Amino acid sequence: MSADFWAGYISGAAGIIIGNPLDVLKVRLQASPSSTSNPTTLTQFSSAGSLIRGATAPILGYGALNALLFVTYNRSSAFLNTNTEGTPVNLWTTWVAGAVGGLATWVVSTPTELVKCRAQLSTSRSWGITKEILRTEGVRGLYFGGVVTALRDSIGYGFYFWSYELSTRFMMSKFKQSQSSSQEAAKVLLCGGLAGVVTWASVFPLDVVKTRVQTQILSARESAPLLGETATAETLPPKRLGAVEIARNAYRTEGTGVFFRGLAVCSIRAFIVNAAQWAVYEWIMRELDPKRKVVTS
Repeated sequence: MSADFWAGYISGAAGIIIGNPLDVLKVRLQASPSSTSNPTTLTQFSSAGSLIRGATAPILGYGALNALLFVTYNRSSAFLNTNTEGTPVNLWTTWVAGAVGGLATWVVSTPTELVKCRAQLSTSRSWGITKEILRTEGVRGLYFGGVVTALRDSIGYGFYFWSYELSTRFMMSKFKQSQSSSQEAAKVLLCGGLAGVVTWASVFPLDVVKTRVQTQILSARESAPLLGETATAETLPPKRLGAVEIARNAYRTEGTGVFFRGLAVCSIRAFIVNAAQWAVYEWIMRELDPKRKVVTS
């Protein structure tokens, strides 16, 4: 397989291992009502195990997702690039190639996100949740919330590669002289971290809706202790709601702020995870294929 496949796979898995504890907190803030989103949510971390809950599906899934993302992005960028060889790729082309790459990850990201979010909000393990979905709903059940997930990924990854390329070019224009390996590493960490923050800021409302769509069908027994309240027949949704209905209900009952709940936690996580992820990706690319022109050129 290609160098960018393995670089993407390994860097994606590394990013999940680093960022999962903060991702658990983000999902719980997004899924819980405003009345239970502060101290109650934080007190759910009763053990070290709760900080890595739901990590199995992302580690397996996001490695494949990241590999698919980078391979598709690189191929799309090469196909769409009409500039002469040796000149920088147009930033609009970079965004479109990133959006195509993000859309291609839908087949992996939807089931991975669904299982991860439900595992983070319950005491069940990822494999148990997957088996239950397959038993009751079949493969189709793993793709519940797929449309809003695809929209989030397409837009988000467009900005992901666009912001990384833009910040990299800015850094290169400011420091045109030859850089040491430590300076180069610092540049990758900073640009990767900024790309992660820009990405999540651009799609966070969509991510909130996605989380609520994919976690709305938890049973009363699973959801009650997580949300810090006793679930009753009245508090549980009578049917599965679509993304538009979820967004309308959230806005009507909790206001605009609900779509940005957890953004601060997510931004911190995004900077750390993507700084590390890009650093791992660039390092592996240099090791496996040093002659290849990577995405930061």
